[in-house]
Amino acid sequence: MALSGMRGLSVFISDIRNCQNKEQERLRVDKELGNIRTRFKNEKASTPYEKKKYVWKILYIYMLGYDVDFGHMEAVSLISAPKYPEKQVGYIVTSCLLNENHDFLRLAINTVRNDIIGRNETFQCLALTLVGNIGGREFAESLAPDVQKLLITSSCRPLVRKKAALCLLRLYRKNPDVMNVDGWSDRMAQLLDERDLGVLTSSMSLLVALLSNNHEAYWSCLPKCVKVLERLARNQDVPQEYTYYGIPSPWLQVKTMRALQYFPTVEDPNTKRSLFEVLQRILMGTDVVKNVNKNNASHAVLFEALALVMHLDAEKEMMSQCVALLGKFIAVREPNIRYLGLENMTRMLMVTDVQDIIKRHQAQIITSLKDPDISIRRRALDLLYGMCDVSNAKEIVEEILQYLSSADFAMREELSLKAAILAEKFAPDLSWYVDVILQLIDKAGDFVSDDIWFRVVQFVTNNEDLQTYAALKVREYVDKPAIHETMVKLSAYILGEYSHLLARRPGCSPKEIFGIIHEKLPTVSTSTIPILLSTYAKILMHTQPPDPELQNQILAVFGKYGSCIDAEIQQRAVEYRALSRKGAALMDILAEMPKFPERQSALIRKAEDSEADTAEQSAIKLRAAQQQTSNALVVTDQRPANGTPSVGQLSLVKVPSVSNVDQNTAEQGVTQANGALTVVDPQPPSTPSADLLGDLLGPLTIEGLPSATVQPEPNLASGLEGGWNAAADALAIAPVEEQSNIVQPIGEIAERFHALCLKDSGVLYEDRYIQIGIKAEWRAQHGQLVLFLGNKNIAPLISVQALILPPSHLKMELSVVPETIPPRAQVQCPLEVINLRPSRDIAVLDFSYKFGTHVVNPKLRLPAVLNKFLQPIQVSPEEFFPQWRSLSGPPLKLQEVVRGVRPMPLVEMANLFNSFRLTVCPGLDPNPNNMVASTTNYSENTRAMLCLIRIETDPADRTQLRMTVASGDPALTFELKEFIKEQLVSIPVPSRAPAPVPPPAQPVSPSDPGAILAGLLEGFMSPQTETKTSVGFKAGVKEYKLAYYTPEYETKDSNILAAFPVTPQPGVSPEEARATVSAESSIGTWTTVWTDGLTSLGRYKGRCYHIEPVPGEADQYICYVVYPLDLFEELCARKSLMCHVNISITYNKKFNIKWI
Repeated sequence: MALSGMRGLSVFISDIRNCQNKEQERLRVDKELGNIRTRFKNEKASTPYEKKKYVWKILYIYMLGYDVDFGHMEAVSLISAPKYPEKQVGYIVTSCLLNENHDFLRLAINTVRNDIIGRNETFQCLALTLVGNIGGREFAESLAPDVQKLLITSSCRPLVRKKAALCLLRLYRKNPDVMNVDGWSDRMAQLLDERDLGVLTSSMSLLVALLSNNHEAYWSCLPKCVKVLERLARNQDVPQEYTYYGIPSPWLQVKTMRALQYFPTVEDPNTKRSLFEVLQRILMGTDVVKNVNKNNASHAVLFEALALVMHLDAEKEMMSQCVALLGKFIAVREPNIRYLGLENMTRMLMVTDVQDIIKRHQAQIITSLKDPDISIRRRALDLLYGMCDVSNAKEIVEEILQYLSSADFAMREELSLKAAILAEKFAPDLSWYVDVILQLIDKAGDFVSDDIWFRVVQFVTNNEDLQTYAALKVREYVDKPAIHETMVKLSAYILGEYSHLLARRPGCSPKEIFGIIHEKLPTVSTSTIPILLSTYAKILMHTQPPDPELQNQILAVFGKYGSCIDAEIQQRAVEYRALSRKGAALMDILAEMPKFPERQSALIRKAEDSEADTAEQSAIKLRAAQQQTSNALVVTDQRPANGTPSVGQLSLVKVPSVSNVDQNTAEQGVTQANGALTVVDPQPPSTPSADLLGDLLGPLTIEGLPSATVQPEPNLASGLEGGWNAAADALAIAPVEEQSNIVQPIGEIAERFHALCLKDSGVLYEDRYIQIGIKAEWRAQHGQLVLFLGNKNIAPLISVQALILPPSHLKMELSVVPETIPPRAQVQCPLEVINLRPSRDIAVLDFSYKFGTHVVNPKLRLPAVLNKFLQPIQVSPEEFFPQWRSLSGPPLKLQEVVRGVRPMPLVEMANLFNSFRLTVCPGLDPNPNNMVASTTNYSENTRAMLCLIRIETDPADRTQLRMTVASGDPALTFELKEFIKEQLVSIPVPSRAPAPVPPPAQPVSPSDPGAILAGLLEGFMSPQTETKTSVGFKAGVKEYKLAYYTPEYETKDSNILAAFPVTPQPGVSPEEARATVSAESSIGTWTTVWTDGLTSLGRYKGRCYHIEPVPGEADQYICYVVYPLDLFEELCARKSLMCHVNISITYNKKFNIKWI
């Protein structure tokens, strides 16, 4: 733009440049701002030329860094000027001074829209540039449709369409929910046929953004993208202005290959063949040249091609070619190319199984570890860390330890951490691991975190064979005149616990051990002194027979630190001094530390945290999240069901062999108490054993299991939690020798499943050999799950099979599961889920693998449950009440009184509902004890269906509530009501031993006052209801009255009767005591009466009809009570405290009464 005609602006810029200091500049700016403000106040006197000049000055002052709080309106008004010079100034200054949230932008929306839909292409370009620079939700809502029309209008010049594509890209990135891109797949495919490379490049950028959010809608664009690549690779119809150093439009090539990486695969064989031909040409035609600019462009295309090859899982020959090409790059002198080669080789290692091919370049990678450029050294370290396995772990760890002494201080902590992790994960034996960590502490003690030596202590404590060796090694290190304080801590702890194992070796007597450790005491900090004091106490305990001289020395140390200012040191010194006088009792008090529970390594957690990536998600990261193979295992901090510690990573080297379990078919197995069905199938089969198959999923039946094997036990809560069965009881009482033959799962599988129903990632199953994790993403009726199958051993798992058993309402498709999982590797298997209709049925994963000669076959419930297809939605009162009234009565609106609810405050219940993907809507119910929630259910049949829930509680009794659920689909209403009910009532039950079998009941004489009579009186105390206007309700137990004693009542053969032995308190008549028993048993203990103003209390009343004294016993009576049928509804009698009750078999079957 030419400013030579504006003399005032030129003079002002010259004055600013001639200022000698900041103060002069400030004075000149203030003077000019005052002049501009005065001119703007007199709008009639300012001409368009002057307004344009002053707006330019405001922009220049703003660019100098001064705040400008006026002139915005004048800049916006210039946008509506009819002439190009004023309009150009208005657009430029507005886009610089105003952001998307500025109120003045609303004044310009109509003008900008008129310019976009007008026929002046210059004005269209100015308007599109403004919208693309500012963006904003209001611009997107008002202008996006017009920009879309402009993009697909073939009559517009390419310059305008190119700006329209970039403008639309900005609007979509800022407001993807506002942009309506439905049905745009065909139009995007048409845009990819564009011959103008400028429009095509801009359209490809837009396509990449669209694919990143939803690639499923744009499958028609895939062959068009391949054709674009073919056109560029053959240099067909590429203008000279789009050729950069002989490379046809490298930017478009990179964008096109990036777009292709968002598609999971290329299904059409012709398209796939054409694509691989193009990629092959790129790989073969790229080499290192002297021209830096050409190198940059060609390598940008090459590395994007490598990423696409990795994404498509090309044949091994092409993968080998890629690795060979990268191996050539990491050997060149140019540091940038070496860096990119190492980085891409690391990415290839993460996504593709080419580890053996990459190992051929291990020597060159190790050489890069000593490069002068620290960024290259870091990339080399990452690559070595990723390619390490059992075969090359020793060599890589030794190189890292050797390099550690000369490494930069900025890298030593990372080197130490990764060396410790590799030594832990791939140790051929535990003694080598101890050697590595001791060398690590010796060479880089300042950079070794406490987690590292904590881990050594854990392994030494848990492995008895290692204790003597570890004590001997630290004894050698502690002899050195100067050692790091971390080494002092580790040596003191191990020698304190296990120095007695070295007692017969020279230089290892208790007195000598104490002497060499005590020499380090003056050099350590206060955090180490408590460890040394504990070591002294342990040495004193292990000294047998007692050494008076050593004892006096140690007691003197305790006495010295008994008055230390540090509370921890003082307490230990005082307590150890007192304990040392206990004599033989000291052995019990200071006994050897027990074994540590196995848990996830803190080192691996730390490494994962340090490698956390940015939130930006590229196509290669999406691919890696679906199908990467990694050596890192995730081990949870869980204890096994049988209480014994699980096998850790290093202790896996010493896993005992699993004995054979006798059985005759693969269908036979053992159901664990925690809900997992594990089948152990040795080969060859031996003597048949009893069939121990049980019901895995409670009410859900798995096809193919013999019905005779299912023996359900009483279950408190149906739904997600499985019940007890005879197989679990058989396992619980089996001898230890028999249980040792079974692969026990680690942790409670039912609890893991229940937790995954409320979150989207976690561990689904784990045993000593494998860990199955899950990570899920849910969108409407679609779910994308990834199963993580991690081999925890140094031997491969073979014959791996996974079969999905979906219920009828789910459509599920599992990707191919590899038959073999390499040692200490993890494979990821995507699983697609589509919800067809609402249901609470649960899908099952039938998983099996072989370790050695044993086949393990757990059947696991998958957390693709009803609430995963819910989407929280906030409903206003204006939306809620009309919808609530329109859903009148069953089956669209169901109401139920729920008893046995886990007591919880209303706030906690609201949090629980939020975890179900239900949105609590405050303010809709005036009662503070009530709660209203809403959600949207998605399924293929009903699409989006609004659901409304109302919960009414009583603060006096949180164990019961009334729930109302309403929706436009009867099936959804019922399923959601039952689901919420199950979650409110169900309580995860920990593993427990089976209840003892009661002795056989002795025959009871009919004349016995405790005898139990059976029957049912038809019509006895029929329900009495009355209508009241009160909509509130409350729960409570009514006070008993003497009317509960009705001696005039005559029993019938069909009554339900009970007999109670009672001893009245002094001063209480037998009649009043009987009335109390009758009232409390029928209302208080047996069941809770829900009085909502509609039901008469008499419906639940029991009556005492006879009292007789116990012969030969003073003040003891037998009370006979008759009860109505309503008290014997499903499960209500489980809380009964009645002494003698008998109900005929007919009523047991009819009402399913279960006694406990």
